[in-house]
Amino acid sequence: MQKPLTFLASVVISAALSLPATAQDKPSIDQVVAIVNDTEITLGHMIIARASLPEQYRQLPDEVLFTGILDQLVQQAALADSYEGDLPARVSLSIENELRSLTAGEVIERNMASPLSEDDVQAAYDEQYANAEAGEEYNASHILVETEEAAIALKEELDSGADFAALAREKSTGPSGPGGGSLGWFGKGMMVPSFEAAVVAMEPGAVSDPVQTQFGWHVIKLNETRKTEAPSLESVREELELQLRQTRVQTTIEDVTAAADVDRSGAEGLDPAILKDLELLE
Repeated sequence: MQKPLTFLASVVISAALSLPATAQDKPSIDQVVAIVNDTEITLGHMIIARASLPEQYRQLPDEVLFTGILDQLVQQAALADSYEGDLPARVSLSIENELRSLTAGEVIERNMASPLSEDDVQAAYDEQYANAEAGEEYNASHILVETEEAAIALKEELDSGADFAALAREKSTGPSGPGGGSLGWFGKGMMVPSFEAAVVAMEPGAVSDPVQTQFGWHVIKLNETRKTEAPSLESVREELELQLRQTRVQTTIEDVTAAADVDRSGAEGLDPAILKDLELLE
């Protein structure tokens, strides 16, 4: 899987190339900011170095980061120039892996950014929502107590005309007590099964007999119900487009890999634990 920093770097490059030239004197990423021996350090190198920093460092003042990054790149260039001999295998292999990862990430970025047809978006919406049956939502209140006896006593008070919200504020041990026991709107699957079953079986305005759950004993009042409708296309467009793009990327990965000439025979017979042997890189 691609590393986050690699992915971020790819995004930064794409964004920089796509920005309009709003100022005549805007510098180029090719502008040389320092030369160390014969090695040029450009503004582009600095931008990528900043994008690769952890978030907490990117919050530092611009002046501090500019000086710190330039100093770091100058030092790295000087140290790299002083190196003699062939690079260790671990360094050469890391460079190859990083180049492979960045290039593959660019393919994915371009794939994600390419336009989607409106027909595809509409088809995805129709598949997920157009034929969906209307659901039911419930608005209920409850009073939670520790024992069945207490719940029975509450039900008797309510049947005698006591105010539900007032009793909830006075006697409920649940977090909704101060709000008169109100749970607001919820759909199926959002409450524990026994509580939900009791609510579904009730008519609006009714008060339940005591209902037991793992939290204690409840007396429930169903305030009202309503039908839920499918969301509009525009309200879920962003979600659908992301799904389509992700599916397209996955298809591209599978298609490109399938079309490539791949020979894995060299991996046959190797002990998987060999990957932990760092001495091979020395």
